[in-house]
Amino acid sequence: MSIIFWGCAALVAFTYAGYPVWVRAWAALRPQPVARADITPTVTAILCVHDGEAQVGAKLNNLLALAYPEALLDVVVVCDGCSDRSAEVCRAVRSSRVRVLEFAHRRGKAACLNDAVSAATGDILLMVDVRQRVEEKSLGALVACLADPAVGAVGGELRFEHPETGFAASVDAYWRYEKAIRQAESRSGSVVGVSGALYAMRRKLFVPLPAGTVLDDVLVPMQVVRAHRRVVFEPGARAWDHASASAGDERVRKVRTLAGNLQLVQLAPWLVNPLHNPIWFRFLCHKLLRLVAPWAMVLMVLAALVLAADHRFYRACLAAAGLVVLVVAAAPALPRLAAFWPVRMLVAFVHMNLYSAQATVAFVRRRTLHLW
Repeated sequence: MSIIFWGCAALVAFTYAGYPVWVRAWAALRPQPVARADITPTVTAILCVHDGEAQVGAKLNNLLALAYPEALLDVVVVCDGCSDRSAEVCRAVRSSRVRVLEFAHRRGKAACLNDAVSAATGDILLMVDVRQRVEEKSLGALVACLADPAVGAVGGELRFEHPETGFAASVDAYWRYEKAIRQAESRSGSVVGVSGALYAMRRKLFVPLPAGTVLDDVLVPMQVVRAHRRVVFEPGARAWDHASASAGDERVRKVRTLAGNLQLVQLAPWLVNPLHNPIWFRFLCHKLLRLVAPWAMVLMVLAALVLAADHRFYRACLAAAGLVVLVVAAAPALPRLAAFWPVRMLVAFVHMNLYSAQATVAFVRRRTLHLW
């Protein structure tokens, strides 16, 4: 039982603290700076929409207003089996720079991305989602990184509007933690994934996605890495979103995306093969160990229960675990408590692990995921 407890404790500690420390140390010891330059290649923005009538018009206007030469930027928007007026709203923008691909039947984002890229003419693809607002100078910041011939794709930063209170504060705290890891991965080589809200890549490096792929924003950049190009993070390119206001809203989103990591291994087993994935260790630590960690914590609690009768230390561990549960449960009702940064991180940590466990169960039971 002691071996189980300490082995699981070591795994959890490495997943959430050891790996971030390791990658930051690697970035400090072996930095790989990006050779940025002011360039203006042709760019095609790719936008896939399913029932996005309320948002797609504003998004297209946002893209068309980016600080980039108009003659060098166009947009391909794909309406995937929409039951609303999404396609009509897109056409109402009335810009020669916007092309609309409309499909009567819903096929999923992966199929839409494949079709959109086939229709694209720009040397660079700007990948965006419909919901987020992209800052005006973001495209220029992304393209500047692609002036480095070693860089094949570059991700922007996702930020949240008004994340100060409620569960949104915990979501924001988690994203700050995630950003620090991505920055270190970028400085030392390549990031494992990017935010689907905002990233750019060389069109020639795009590999068509398998049908039903959920995490295109992980598989696409990993295909770039497989082609021996870097994937970097550019915090000067920003997209703004609204954080989930409740744990229930966040659960729906995170369970699907976390299960998507298991789907990736199913669709592309080369991701865990050191001979085919140059950053397989980072993929294992950043993506897969987070799915193992909650089960390791369950084993830790069970081992501590067995050992508690004879060891004061394990009784203290169980008491600490109980205190964590109480703090997380009380935080929604106590705004002053929830406002403390350690509590925000604790709430985020507990919920992310709950979502990870639910994602594993959901994937094992179903083996299929929703198209969107």
